Amino acid sequence: MAEITFATIPQFVGCELGVSDWLTVDQSKIDQFAECSGDRQWIHVDVERAKRESPFRAPIAHGYLSLSLVAPLSMQVGVIPSDADAAFNYGLDKVRFLAPIKAGARVRLRVVLKGIEPKEDGQLIIKTGNTLEIEGSDKPALIAESLALVIPGKGAAA
Repeated sequence: MAEITFATIPQFVGCELGVSDWLTVDQSKIDQFAECSGDRQWIHVDVERAKRESPFRAPIAHGYLSLSLVAPLSMQVGVIPSDADAAFNYGLDKVRFLAPIKAGARVRLRVVLKGIEPKEDGQLIIKTGNTLEIEGSDKPALIAESLALVIPGKGAAA
């Protein structure tokens, strides 16, 4: 994968930018997310009950935990131009949760650059298509179109 900069990013529109490393979504991550979000629904945090009563026969990650993995995994792929000063979450255009992530499963993110929109002062809105894949599953955990506002560094080419 070539390095993305403000000058080269237009050539990557429509291309897959890369795939992240695998990340394990273990029960500890799920419990930590439950604690900080306040969503302590039994299907996420009660391991024994989830094994007995859940249709998945295991606790599953929160949908929003799954979604929260998109930003750090896309940064790992190198979505943000190397000559940017900063990048900010600008929003989401589409999110669909397609399959549950069982505790202990591994996920990775596949990222496609869907488009760029120039803004004032050389800033860009970057739109990516993100697929959070579950190891061993035909269905992804989620698909999401995300937007980032990227601020160019002083040396970035216009």
